[in-house]
Amino acid sequence: MTDFASLDSYNATPRVSSLAVSPDGTRLVTVVSSLAADGKTWQGALWEIDPLGAAPARRLTRSSKSDSSPVFTPDGALLFLSSRPDPTAKPGDATDKTALWQLPVSGEAAEVFRPGGGVGQVLVARDAGTVLLSASAHRLVDFGAADDVKRKAREDSGVTAILHESYPIRHWDADLGPAHPRLLTAPAVPFDEPVELTPDADGRIAEDVAISPDGQWVLYGEEVEVSASYGRHTVLRLAAADGSGSRVLADVEHHSFYQPTFTPDSSAVIAVQARDSTQSSPTRHWLVRIDIATGAVEQLAPSFAEEPEFPVVSPDGGSVFFISSHLGHQPVWKLDLASGEIIKLTVSGAYTDVRVAPDGSAVYALRSSVDHPPQPVRIDPAVADQDPVRLLAPGAVTSVPGTLSELSVKVSDGRTVRAWLVLPESDAPAPLLLWVHGGPVMSWNGWSWRWNPWLMAARGYAVLLPDPALSTGYGPDFIETGWGRWGGAPYTDLMAITDAAVEHPAIDSSRTAAMGGSFGGYMANWIATQTSRFKAIVTHASLWNLDAFTGTTDESFYWIREMGDPIARPEQVLANSPHLRVADIKTPMLVIHGDKDYRVPIGEGQRLYFDLVRHGVPAKFLYYPTENHWILTPGNAKVWYETVFAFLAEHVLDQGWERPELL
Repeated sequence: MTDFASLDSYNATPRVSSLAVSPDGTRLVTVVSSLAADGKTWQGALWEIDPLGAAPARRLTRSSKSDSSPVFTPDGALLFLSSRPDPTAKPGDATDKTALWQLPVSGEAAEVFRPGGGVGQVLVARDAGTVLLSASAHRLVDFGAADDVKRKAREDSGVTAILHESYPIRHWDADLGPAHPRLLTAPAVPFDEPVELTPDADGRIAEDVAISPDGQWVLYGEEVEVSASYGRHTVLRLAAADGSGSRVLADVEHHSFYQPTFTPDSSAVIAVQARDSTQSSPTRHWLVRIDIATGAVEQLAPSFAEEPEFPVVSPDGGSVFFISSHLGHQPVWKLDLASGEIIKLTVSGAYTDVRVAPDGSAVYALRSSVDHPPQPVRIDPAVADQDPVRLLAPGAVTSVPGTLSELSVKVSDGRTVRAWLVLPESDAPAPLLLWVHGGPVMSWNGWSWRWNPWLMAARGYAVLLPDPALSTGYGPDFIETGWGRWGGAPYTDLMAITDAAVEHPAIDSSRTAAMGGSFGGYMANWIATQTSRFKAIVTHASLWNLDAFTGTTDESFYWIREMGDPIARPEQVLANSPHLRVADIKTPMLVIHGDKDYRVPIGEGQRLYFDLVRHGVPAKFLYYPTENHWILTPGNAKVWYETVFAFLAEHVLDQGWERPELL
């Protein structure tokens, strides 16, 4: 049982991710991450789940390194990725890179392929068994031996420099280069030298790739530069799996394509098409069918009001399953391709990793909710608004320290703003923490290990988790209301839903605080400049000086599309930048930032903290030299919460400041 009052117990709770279904439908495999023996990392292992939900889960792999990305081959073997050492490796072989491993139906796992740059992804053609891999290599050299020579020469010379001749140069927490991803195929496992499909791709391969069931075709996103200020859009390129050539399959101006998946007969692709955002309108997603022979693009379900993601085609080719945010949930939906009818299969929760049984009799997925972490479930593909069958797996939470309910309020423009409200187990009115989600185009609809309200509830706080303007699940107009106007409707929505929350008899309206990360951190900063109603504000990985941020974030062009060029059209940037209003801040603030954060660079946190200090605002700065946009290691995550608890206790509960022991 997880004790939410103990951060050690919380960190030790197993965490489930990823899902694979065997070709005969009798086996489900997931990744369960548990706290390592030294407590410094979480380590993933493969576990088998009973699809019927009767037998307990059993562990398949054990290693000192994490195992991930399971995928079945047609003969029932499992391929997966791991940087575990190969006991048969020769001296001098690369042993610290992620390798492809194979676990047969019976027997021990064995290493299959460990290139010098490691393996990034693995997919298998459902019928043919053709293996598709991504692996990195340096520019201007062939994959394999030549790349290994260059890699060693750089290492021996102490060279870490990267020469960029295109943009972007970083992504989230990783430098782009000097090696870039390439796609490789092999007819089956085992193999010696795979076929390279994308020589010298220069980092333009998008993360979304697919291989046709018959093993003949590979589809991948290719990022094409439009201009320096506009950035890139993503076209779909179709390559022959034997390396004999490729062609652009889908290219629409001012649009991009993502998450392609082939139909069972390999004749077409279902994908997400996205209209690129502009200063006047946000991006908009819809499902499309693309014919392999002609390249014709057909829009599917044009009247669907939400943003579909991660399509999966049924084995008979007649239906498409997908997920999309909806009113504080993320259901699984089913689109009938013949009639165009869409059914919402699940009534509650947030779903990921949707997989369909080979005979079409069941849909499997990972289900989470605000009050429960991800767990595998079985869904009936023919029943609307169902509560799926929970399957036995590690990491189930038997109870949480409080109750979960919903709250809504109608705002001045007629929209309804809703939120989740967490109430602690307490007889006395509880202090309230307003917790703003990141994104901003997302929603509070599932479990979060990083931003967990139950850790706050265990310490007596009520937690408000609102979906203000810009949130998904409420139609495109809801997003557009806040687009380019972050300090407008998102802020007034948050204040309106907070006003409604403090009217609840279980909440003490005199003791309130606000907190958020990323976009939520921006909103925390903006709130600090607009009101003194909160006793404390915590801001993590937050935007502060929007002009400076525009040129230093990892994808500056995306930001310019929304807020405009701060030099040519500075009006929106100036109207929404909280740094210009620092003199209005009176509320004590805790600033948190990681040095390896390339999405919101560390300079934002440094400038924010300095501006607060020089204006006499009571402030603290929790700085992580080795963490990024998120705090990903157990020890640092524990200290994160300990510092937040102490800061809020000092200012909200009027307790003395207690510095965390390890700081």
